[in-house]
Amino acid sequence: MTVLYVIIGLIVLAVVFVQLFLAVEGKEKVTVHTGAAWELESKEAGRLVLKKKLVFANEGKQCATIMDAIARPQLPYEQYDGIDARGKAELEGAPREDDYFEAVLIQRKGDVPDKLDIWAKIALTPRKGLSLEEALAHMVDIGVDFIWMETGRTPWKYKKVRLELAAEDIARLAGVTLVKD
Repeated sequence: MTVLYVIIGLIVLAVVFVQLFLAVEGKEKVTVHTGAAWELESKEAGRLVLKKKLVFANEGKQCATIMDAIARPQLPYEQYDGIDARGKAELEGAPREDDYFEAVLIQRKGDVPDKLDIWAKIALTPRKGLSLEEALAHMVDIGVDFIWMETGRTPWKYKKVRLELAAEDIARLAGVTLVKD
């Protein structure tokens, strides 16, 4: 029984030591600034791509790692089935054709937080034989969940911000007029 108490005491002591270490040395603290407006990236005959810049800043005391970032549009067919919406996350200056998001570090340098720009991109493609203009004229608002995995001195965790892509903004960027259904 004494051995069990010693083991439990050592575990408690280790947990307290780790917490004290993190309190002194600090840990990462990533914040995301989502205030940028949606922009038009490209418009082709059958596809519209919109993007929004998200600025990730490490305001903590230690290096952080951003992994597995994705942009997930929430447009179920029950809400509107005239458009297929696909999302992806892309590190600024490092486009990839395979939609893979490679892990990236956000350093902490003195009193100035290091920043990283990641684009949330949404590709809209018409469905059901509609032209792009016809499909966009009946568009609805799209909620976009931007999800990423983050780690540093603390265990990894998933975080999420909710972005809104208004039908009016889509129509304006695409150069179409919304039809009131």
